[in-house]
Amino acid sequence: MDIADYNARWLQAWTDKDVDRLCGFYAEDCDYKDPQTPAGLKGQEALRAYLTGLFAATPAITYTPDETWPIPGGFCGRWYAEFEHEGVKGRMRGFDLVILDGDRIALNEVYVHQLPA
Repeated sequence: MDIADYNARWLQAWTDKDVDRLCGFYAEDCDYKDPQTPAGLKGQEALRAYLTGLFAATPAITYTPDETWPIPGGFCGRWYAEFEHEGVKGRMRGFDLVILDGDRIALNEVYVHQLPA
C-alpha cells in the first residue's frame, strides 16, 4: 500500500466533511480517539454519529498532509490544518497513529495542537 496516497485521500475526505467516504476508510469495529473523545469511540456507527455532529458544529477545515512513516501494522502521519471562523484564522498541526486491518483503519489515535495563525 502507498501510505502517502492513502493518507492524502483520507485527509481529503476530512477536508470535504464526507462522512460516508470517511467511514469507508474505517473497519466496522474500529477504535477512534481524538482530544474530544479521550475515552474513544468503538465501531463505525459510533464514529459516523460523532463525525456527523462534529462536521455540523465546525467551520470548513483544510487538511494538508505533511509526512507519513510506516510502522508495523500501519503508519503515522503528520498534517496541518487551516480554518477560519467568524473572521478569525486558525492553524493546527496534527499527528495520527493508524493501525490497519487490510486496507481499513482498525485503530486511529489523533493528536493535535494549535499553531500561531
